[in-house]
Amino acid sequence: MTQRVLVCIVAFNSRQHWPELRAALEAQTYTDFRTIIVDNASRPDQRLSPDELPTGAELLQLENNVGFAKANNLAAEKSDAEFFVTLNPDAFPAADWLERLVAAADASPQTAAFGSLQISALDPDTLDGAGDEYWFGGLPYRSLYNRARNRAPRAGPTFSACAAAALYRRKTFQDLGGFDEDFFCYCEDVDLGFRLRLQGHDVRQAPGAIVRHVGGGTAGARSSFAIFHGTRNRLWTFVRDMPGVWFYLLAPIHAAMTIFIMAWSLFRGTAKPTWRGVAAGLRGWRQVWGKRRLTQKTRTAPDFAIIGAMMFSPLAVISRNPKRRN
Repeated sequence: MTQRVLVCIVAFNSRQHWPELRAALEAQTYTDFRTIIVDNASRPDQRLSPDELPTGAELLQLENNVGFAKANNLAAEKSDAEFFVTLNPDAFPAADWLERLVAAADASPQTAAFGSLQISALDPDTLDGAGDEYWFGGLPYRSLYNRARNRAPRAGPTFSACAAAALYRRKTFQDLGGFDEDFFCYCEDVDLGFRLRLQGHDVRQAPGAIVRHVGGGTAGARSSFAIFHGTRNRLWTFVRDMPGVWFYLLAPIHAAMTIFIMAWSLFRGTAKPTWRGVAAGLRGWRQVWGKRRLTQKTRTAPDFAIIGAMMFSPLAVISRNPKRRN
């Protein structure tokens, strides 16, 4: 029989996390799931052997790194499960994590995606994220990142679910084409959350579903690789997804923000990947504009429903506030 949940873990040179992750998966109180690990061409010494896999897990070994987005899409195609769950290899779920996510999905059948509450694996009193928010000028951010855990908000809407630990209704995920594979990685979850909203779907947080996440506390999030892809994909997300007349009204604000980030990168020592990311984003303009035409032509949600889900105050970005509160 097909399990109700498919958990997909995209791995890349992350073998050091597997003993803890395997134990966390095998301790889940919800058991109607199967796991697929997509190894994105890790080095030979970082690849998993069969006896290192979680019980009942399937390994899809790729010989080329196709990126986080495409690796998840490949896994989703291999299942008829009701729910498709993404989990980073450095995100260690609590024993009732899946149980809480599925319960939230069952309680809110109109909602297409659910995010988890991410706790820093380095400090149990610090949040790694409580959902992804989107500033109307085109800047996504992980809400409450590096803030006190006691500030974690109640269950409720978020702009998009952070794919480090998220649940999607698989059919809806695939009907929208899954993650945009041109993104490779970074911002693909924000773009998907945006497109879900354009189709009239809700996205919510399930704060009882808890994972301990390493990634947000590592230098990798500030690497040249991450800065390049984040910069390029942030531009593509705005161009493709910002609805109707709002695109033209907000484009000057987005351009000003981008110029400010480029200037600030000169002082932070991140100018090269930042400027490369902007250049790559502009080079892909024609292709992204083609996607925009299709995305906007087929959207069903009115402008106010999309804009109303965004953050407007620049102070909200600085303080990383979520839209919902305790």
